[in-house]
Amino acid sequence: MLKKREDYISWDEYFMWIAMLSAHRSKDPNTQVGACIVNEKNRIVGIGYNWFPRGCDDDTFPWDREWKLPDTKYAYVVHAEANAILNSWWRNLEWTKIYVALFPCNECAKLIIQAGIKEIVYLSDKYDWTDINIASKKMLNSAWIKLTKLDVKDKEILIKLEA
Repeated sequence: MLKKREDYISWDEYFMWIAMLSAHRSKDPNTQVGACIVNEKNRIVGIGYNWFPRGCDDDTFPWDREWKLPDTKYAYVVHAEANAILNSWWRNLEWTKIYVALFPCNECAKLIIQAGIKEIVYLSDKYDWTDINIASKKMLNSAWIKLTKLDVKDKEILIKLEA
């Protein structure tokens, strides 16, 4: 009798891979972030990636990281978490989870809290020491948002687009 495969990915890994695939839509030359929002039935209800607002030409606006604020991407880019919330087809995001590669900044933390998302699953907290990250964690902890750092068993997955 044939047995089921044992090397399948978990739900958390699956949704994180969806977030990582979404990040590949980002045109940011330095940082590509994707986000995936999932309801309590493990259904995807929103996805997003970091990019300029709709209608803002990515050939006209700056991608630079250093200069005065109006001359950098930071004044214009919408983060992956915000795009996932705004692009969600689910009307009520309460009790959902958001999967994101990079721990959310303070501005995204505000949106996550206001949307009613109850858990953040993330891969990296590389800006842990920054004031923005400290403020983010302070708000998220105060709002009782569960923070889960995901340890994945497979760092790479080969996907072939063939039948």
